[in-house]
Amino acid sequence: MRHMRLLQVIGTLNPAYGGPVKACRQMTVAINSMGNCAEVVTLDGKDVPWIADFPGIVHGLGPSFGKYRFNRRLIPWLKTHAREFDAVIVHGIWQFQSIGTWIAARTRSFPYFVFIHGALDPWFKRAYPAKHMKKWLYWPWAEYRVLRDAKAVLFTCEEEKNLARQSFWMYQANEEVVECCVPDYAGDPDRQREFFLQRFPLLQGKRLILFLSRIHRKKGCDLLIESFARAAEGNPELRLVMAGPDQEGWQRKLEALSKKRGVEDRITWTGMLTGDLKWGAFHAAEVFILPSHSENFGIVVAEALACGLPVLITDKVNIWKEIIGDGAGFAETDNLDGVVRLLERWLGLSPEEIRRIRTQARACFERRFDVRRVAEKLMSIIKRENGFH
Repeated sequence: MRHMRLLQVIGTLNPAYGGPVKACRQMTVAINSMGNCAEVVTLDGKDVPWIADFPGIVHGLGPSFGKYRFNRRLIPWLKTHAREFDAVIVHGIWQFQSIGTWIAARTRSFPYFVFIHGALDPWFKRAYPAKHMKKWLYWPWAEYRVLRDAKAVLFTCEEEKNLARQSFWMYQANEEVVECCVPDYAGDPDRQREFFLQRFPLLQGKRLILFLSRIHRKKGCDLLIESFARAAEGNPELRLVMAGPDQEGWQRKLEALSKKRGVEDRITWTGMLTGDLKWGAFHAAEVFILPSHSENFGIVVAEALACGLPVLITDKVNIWKEIIGDGAGFAETDNLDGVVRLLERWLGLSPEEIRRIRTQARACFERRFDVRRVAEKLMSIIKRENGFH
């Protein structure tokens, strides 16, 4: 079997930036475990702590400038080194790593692939029309060409691929679907559960609904608090755990909303959780909820499934059809009525029904998101598009 050497290009490896960073990390582990070699070039500086913690070889080219992460070293570095690899995989668009890779590939003729990571979801067009107009000015000269010239544009599910066609009328891409690979949880579930509950002792003996993601408007956090306030009225043991980094400074307003609704003492804000604390939160909860307005895949959903945790999501989380089909949870519309229905449906289940859904949640993970199977599919696409045998 021909072993391959791959280079992944990403704007940042900061774990606070969620899905794309997790995908890059997990893909690196999976590819290397198969006897191949996956390295990463990031626009972070070499001295940031998350590079030292990364499970693979990382080339830090920072510092970079602004949210766009402009970095003058990227293009020369790729021109010098990209052809040492069998293929280049770009994570994300709308930042400099994508157009920088395209410019370098034009002069050095190396094959590259692009993971979209939900960046073409039409929800952004509706939610942020002014930003969408700025992107329209940029699109024909940059990302349209990046996608057009890529060996393949990679989506994490069929729904994401279909939605991407709706954002810009100039769109040309060789589309492929590669599910996000998610490693199985590691460690002792009972010990991890106790570790989490020791950190947050007021949650001992309570029924926990877990939200674990960025505190961001697109995640539907306000809908969740409103819905929880209704559900909590008749369920005194119910608690909501809001776990994740507050990147927009929105948490203060959400806390004010919870106080207005009379549930501030029944919501625990943990900040970002990692390692055993994160897995402990999954094992301590009875259900996971992600009421997003836009979610290309939702790696955290697959992580919950790995723990046998049923999931409550909206039909804007693009793997909702797979979740429903496998009986691993419920999906509703991304509005207040929809999120209220999610909680009502869950709270109306019998203990036997809950046990059945937990079993189906774990089976869904094993069937669809096994890390090695997904990595093998990605490698197969790269070999086929590059003409390797």
